[in-house]
Amino acid sequence: MEYLKRQKTLFRRLKHWIAAPFILGMLIPIFFTDILIEIYHRICFPLYGLEYVNRSNYIKIDRQRLSYLNWFQKLSCAYCGYANGTINYIQKIAGVTETYWCGIKHESEKGFHQQPHHKDFVKYGDEKAFKQRYAK
Repeated sequence: MEYLKRQKTLFRRLKHWIAAPFILGMLIPIFFTDILIEIYHRICFPLYGLEYVNRSNYIKIDRQRLSYLNWFQKLSCAYCGYANGTINYIQKIAGVTETYWCGIKHESEKGFHQQPHHKDFVKYGDEKAFKQRYAK
C-alpha cells in the first residue's frame, strides 16, 4: 500500500515538472503583451477621450504573504496573480475599446458565450440602432 502511495506521489511530481516549462513559458508572452497593451492604453485612451482602466483593480499579487504556503506555492500564487490579473486587465481594455469602436453584439449561436460588456451593445443586424449610436 505504501509503495502505491509513493508511486502516485512520484507520478504527480513528475507531471508537474513536465508541465512547469510550459506554464512558466507563458510568462514571456503575457509580459510582452502587458507592455504593449499598456503603451496602447496610455496613448490611445486619451486620444479617444476614454478614462484609463485602473490596473490595480485587475492585478493583485498578495497570496504569497500567506504564512502557511511554502516557497514554491508562494511563487506559484504570485505568478497566477500576475498572469490571470494581467489577462483580465487586457480583456477590460479590449472591451472598452470594442465598446468605443463597434458596440455590436455577435450573432447568436448555440454554445457561444457573449462577453459581459456586450450586454449594452446593439443587436446583431440592427443597422438603425448602430447608425444612431455610432454616426458621427
